[in-house]
Amino acid sequence: MASWKPKSVSFVRAVTRIDDFPRDGRPEIAVMGRSNVGKSSLINRVLGRRSFARVSKTPGRTREVHYYLLDDRRYLVDLPGFGYARVGKEMRRQWSRLIEAYLGRKEALALAVHLVDARHDPTPLDAMMRDALLSRGLPTAVVLTKCDKLSGSALPRALSRTRRRLELPREVPLVATSAADGTGIDALSKLMIAAWSGEQAAWSRREDEA
Repeated sequence: MASWKPKSVSFVRAVTRIDDFPRDGRPEIAVMGRSNVGKSSLINRVLGRRSFARVSKTPGRTREVHYYLLDDRRYLVDLPGFGYARVGKEMRRQWSRLIEAYLGRKEALALAVHLVDARHDPTPLDAMMRDALLSRGLPTAVVLTKCDKLSGSALPRALSRTRRRLELPREVPLVATSAADGTGIDALSKLMIAAWSGEQAAWSRREDEA
């Protein structure tokens, strides 16, 4: 498959209230992960835009659910990063309620993309996110970020360790990526297009494409 890039991308809204989620029937893919996992950089790389999603040196900056409309047909959704300790307890509770409400919209969500930093073991918060996704029966892909930081032999170990530590079912794709050098972006784009098109049944494990 040739590299996919949307022809048009527009920012639609930043949602802070459950009542403000779009309900127009367009399929959605949500990207989520711990703060500082490289989420904004990866979104920009997938979209083929240099600075569309905000990239900040300050973790926890994204405090709303950001909706991007692609080709006027589908949404890419940027969820707030979780686990940032300097955010107050009340703010974390608000984020938690917002994310819980979002994940409850099974009819809209075509794919949940759970980002994990390849340089570190998955955390208990990552395990909690895995449980939140799989217990709802949501189509899920786990994506390792910052893989350009690993040596050649370390990447296969990181893939194996992540699947083992998160106890991922075989049908959950696991993709190694780097926003810096483009590693795995084509493989991730292929999964996303399949999800938006309703072709999840055709998925297979993608470690060999990383």
